Amino acid sequence: MGAVLLAMAIVVSLLVAAHASGTEARHCAGLTARSQARERIVTGHGRDVVVIGDSYSVGLGLRDPRTSWPTQLPGRVHVYGLSGSGFSTGASPCPGVSYAVREPHALGADADLVVVEGGLNDYDQPADAVKAGFRSLARELRGHDVLVVGPTPAPSRLAGARRVDALLRHESARAGVRYLSMIDGHFSYLGDQLHLTASGHTEFGRVVARAVAG
Repeated sequence: MGAVLLAMAIVVSLLVAAHASGTEARHCAGLTARSQARERIVTGHGRDVVVIGDSYSVGLGLRDPRTSWPTQLPGRVHVYGLSGSGFSTGASPCPGVSYAVREPHALGADADLVVVEGGLNDYDQPADAVKAGFRSLARELRGHDVLVVGPTPAPSRLAGARRVDALLRHESARAGVRYLSMIDGHFSYLGDQLHLTASGHTEFGRVVARAVAG
């Protein structure tokens, strides 16, 4: 009897795991589809600007992804964002979506400037993991004009965002690239107290645009 119950428990566990795996795969596929849709939207004219980022770049929560903050930037802007991704490999449960892994695809387009935005999804990741991901990305971007834009003080992740901001500031200085801290900025958020409203995106984009122009 005990052996039968054990066998049944194992089968149930396997079924639950398979269901969870399938759900996660569908979730990741949805994120990829939204990423690709935003990638097809190229705005502006002039020098080529490549943005590598997370849900902020994609415009998660906005009615129209065309109004996400990168559209505020001067130049011909290409966006390679993926919701939930970050500098560290563990920021997202989806495989192969860290910034360093996605960089070769993003740089498939010529870039006069690369803007790397993020950090909020690294809020709970070990410092060593964030540093390793940043350093790998920095090596791949060597020779490019780079601006790193740190996390906002999103209320739902504020403590982690402050920690990541300090890490990114230090790593940017170490790599010799510009860093724009957003941790003291004032932005409006959606009900989740994480993602930006339309006006929040506008303000965020204006701040980054001023840094790019400067």
